[in-house]
Amino acid sequence: MVREQYTTTTEGTRIERPENQSVYKIGIYGWRKRCLYLFVLLLLILLLVNIALTIWILKVTWFSPTGMGHLHVTEDGLRLEGESEFLFPLYAKEIHSRVDSSLLLQSTQNVTINARNPEGEVTGRLKVGPKMVEIQSQQFQISSKDSKPLFTVDEKAVVVGTDKLRVTGPEGALFEHSVETPLIKPDPIQDLRLESPTRSLSMDAPKGVRIQAAAGNIEALSQMDIVLHSSDGTRNSEFVWNILSI
Repeated sequence: MVREQYTTTTEGTRIERPENQSVYKIGIYGWRKRCLYLFVLLLLILLLVNIALTIWILKVTWFSPTGMGHLHVTEDGLRLEGESEFLFPLYAKEIHSRVDSSLLLQSTQNVTINARNPEGEVTGRLKVGPKMVEIQSQQFQISSKDSKPLFTVDEKAVVVGTDKLRVTGPEGALFEHSVETPLIKPDPIQDLRLESPTRSLSMDAPKGVRIQAAAGNIEALSQMDIVLHSSDGTRNSEFVWNILSI
């Protein structure tokens, strides 16, 4: 650019321009200009690359106005379609499955569900491992559809709320301590057997013990003596004689 000099003149005055005028160049020229253009070109390339990567990430993650991928944001919360993997703890108030499918929790090690109080202490824990299912709670209860307790376990007792407790094992049921029940009977095609291999067998009731065989015999086997004792009442001598004769 050329810097021009202006002079004010009055009418009738003639001023001659000097022959040698000074010319000053203003701007960026040479290698500075080329470096500036190169820097602007690099910025433009980086901008285009960032835009392309952003579009690619949005396309790969299936990002949409309603959510991202299989995760959709609804009025009721978050909806997740398909299988998902969580690398860190999951905190949720409620977890529901779809109406036409079941809810599956799967892990290569174990699945642990904890219930905590407002102070953060664990009050209940369900741990499903490869070899054992562990429940840590003050009380464990299984209820029916109408909220009837079917099976209850606490520190003091085990309560079975069903009408019939059936043991299908070939060895029967083993009790290390006393058992309280109003009725013991086998299946219609099997015999009832009460046995104590190493200790004594005792049956006590405040109002009497009744042993009945509707379609068979009653057998009592003992290594030593069989004692029938009545503390209050009379004894039938014929019944005692029949037992002694065996």
